[in-house]
Amino acid sequence: PVDCASLPEPLLESELFGHEKGAFTGAVASRPGLFEFANGGTIFLDEVGDLSMNLQAKLLRVLQERQIRRVGGNRFIDVDVRVLSATNRDLQAIVGKGEFREDLYYRLNVIAIPLPPLRERRGDIPLLAQHYVKKYSTSTGKAIKGITPRAMELFEAYSWPGNVRELQNVIERAVVLAEGEYITPTDLPEYLKGKGPAAPLEPLEDLPLKEAKERQVKVFEREYLVHLLKRHQGNISQAAKAAGVDRKTIHRLLKRHGLHAS
Repeated sequence: PVDCASLPEPLLESELFGHEKGAFTGAVASRPGLFEFANGGTIFLDEVGDLSMNLQAKLLRVLQERQIRRVGGNRFIDVDVRVLSATNRDLQAIVGKGEFREDLYYRLNVIAIPLPPLRERRGDIPLLAQHYVKKYSTSTGKAIKGITPRAMELFEAYSWPGNVRELQNVIERAVVLAEGEYITPTDLPEYLKGKGPAAPLEPLEDLPLKEAKERQVKVFEREYLVHLLKRHQGNISQAAKAAGVDRKTIHRLLKRHGLHAS
């Protein structure tokens, strides 16, 4: 899969369509793109709604003319590729705003498979949760065996406005915080337990970098404080010493997040 939202436009263009030698600084040799590699097969474009207008035009040529042109190239190359795409955006809405080409929308929308939000597929939550537990246990080197029944109840009761990505982020954080062999409610964000502000509806990847970073820092600070004070039974002095900060810093963070030492 190609995540169209995660790469800057010049890099994504080179990845998809390839480039010729000397097309840009660092292009020391010609290189085919993913459309050429996928010739005769299938390519999956995730978050296609985030493509720039320039790349939308180039994708439209692939679909209509079955041709690509490498960055810096002057000839068209024939390709025969089946294109699958996905997006978390309402393409019809952004077509109306002039942010997505109408002709490309109809070329992509030959067969559409609407995917209901996670809150409408609660039966999928345990399977997805266990999958991500296994994934992040392996990547972090921790021997997490699973999720306790009570923690799973919280997962299934939550509305998941950020869908699978939010579930993935929560599991990753829980694996890092877990001290035993199972993820328990203690390892979960306070908002998941109905004890704090709800998670923002907008996924991180839809926010500017600065705003996304600030939001994650705020979430981390709150959860860190909760776990720190719980471990030290509300003792500010011990918590400050363990965190490597002074008591004033702990008090300031508690006030910022509306928490109490107890």
